[in-house]
Amino acid sequence: MLAPCPYGAKQIEEFSYSQVMEVDGRVELSGQGGWHPETLDYPAGVPIETEVARAFDNVAFILKTVGLDWSHVAHVNSYHVPEADGQIAAATAEVVRQFRLRIPNHKRIWTCLGVAVLGDPGMRVEIRVRAFRE
Repeated sequence: MLAPCPYGAKQIEEFSYSQVMEVDGRVELSGQGGWHPETLDYPAGVPIETEVARAFDNVAFILKTVGLDWSHVAHVNSYHVPEADGQIAAATAEVVRQFRLRIPNHKRIWTCLGVAVLGDPGMRVEIRVRAFRE
């Protein structure tokens, strides 16, 4: 499966990459941002917490299209553009809140990085996951 959602179809057309790929029961998702599911834009002015929650929603949507959910996730990478104060604390606090909300009894591996820029100028967060069928 290459493009399980409108954003995925847009990315295949514009950038020639897949949003999800499965090999031998290992499911790799490309980084998911907090784009709005209807407009596919990164709305300016939304709180970072909203953008993080949308990114988690977008991960959940793609996992569902391949018959998985957050409980199948083994590894999460989160990438954060720092806020004006140079910190990523608000974003990482929301990531932790989303972990506790979506997978309270499953402790996956997490790598969290602050970065200068992400692939789209409107992005402030990107969530990438690896999941397994079994």
